[in-house]
Amino acid sequence: MSDKQTDSTKSSATTSETIIEQAEGLFEQAKEAVSEAFTATVDAAKANPLAAAGIAAGAAAAIAGAAFGASKLLAKDGETDSAEKA
Repeated sequence: MSDKQTDSTKSSATTSETIIEQAEGLFEQAKEAVSEAFTATVDAAKANPLAAAGIAAGAAAAIAGAAFGASKLLAKDGETDSAEKA
């Protein structure tokens, strides 16, 4: 292996290590942020359980509406495909 190839391999290894270290740092930051958000959410729910229940019901309704809309769009796409084949 030439010196240039050796240097390139070392550089790639160093770059990979740097990327891994940065990713680990970002992962730790994200983990802390999620933990803080979860704690804040739990504290807010404890402080005002009716509001938390309302938010949960609203989120469930939004998810159900999105799923219903997606199923209608997929069904409409299926009808178009079968009509084109005929």
